[in-house]
Amino acid sequence: MLEFDEVRQLIGEILQLGDRTQKLNPETPLLGSIPEFDSMAVMALISALEERFDLQFDDDEVSAEIFETVGQVYAFVRDKALAMGHV
Repeated sequence: MLEFDEVRQLIGEILQLGDRTQKLNPETPLLGSIPEFDSMAVMALISALEERFDLQFDDDEVSAEIFETVGQVYAFVRDKALAMGHV
């Protein structure tokens, strides 16, 4: 089963948050709240999520709402992994 901590750690790596990564929880806002989380970081995160979890996201299923909170990113990845039979 895909764990929240796996997604949280990947977000921390992409944003280079260091020790701040452990403070991320499902309700932590991303877009507009974490300065490091800009459009380039979104693209890097999508690519890293696809690679790390062996997923493929279609352009039409990726929206800004997914990146509003850490929990929404996790839920999106978890649901995609379940749909693809990766968990």
